[in-house]
Amino acid sequence: MLKPILLVEDNPHDLELTLIALSKSQLANEVVIARDGAEALDYLMCRGEFSNRQAGNPAVVLLDLKLPKVDGLEVLKEIRNTAGSRSIPVVMLTSSKEEQDLLRSYELGVNAYVVKPVDFNEFVRAIADLGIFWAVLNEPPPGSQRYIKPK
Repeated sequence: MLKPILLVEDNPHDLELTLIALSKSQLANEVVIARDGAEALDYLMCRGEFSNRQAGNPAVVLLDLKLPKVDGLEVLKEIRNTAGSRSIPVVMLTSSKEEQDLLRSYELGVNAYVVKPVDFNEFVRAIADLGIFWAVLNEPPPGSQRYIKPK
């Protein structure tokens, strides 16, 4: 089974566009959706409503910066400070072009920082490229697995 992609997005419009773009890239990976930072952390740490989910990290986390409950920078910080999730690729997918957001994201260990294009076709291309790179082309760190072993 392919590892899922965790999409953390609170804006319904951006969520829909991202899902359309990922489907156009024809990736077979399941897309797990978290609508706020707390839900994303629950998924990653297998707690709350996700306490019974199949073990294993996602192929990549596509993380919005401005989120309710726990913002994207705090989610990223928690991912990097937790041994079991430290090596998960995280792509900040945001509309923020603020230099402080960019710098802070890289200081906390983000793998890539992508500003959401305004044009629909550019957005679809950007998301498709991200999905293909992180879910298919990228080699995970030693000791990681590209696939989740079925139980």
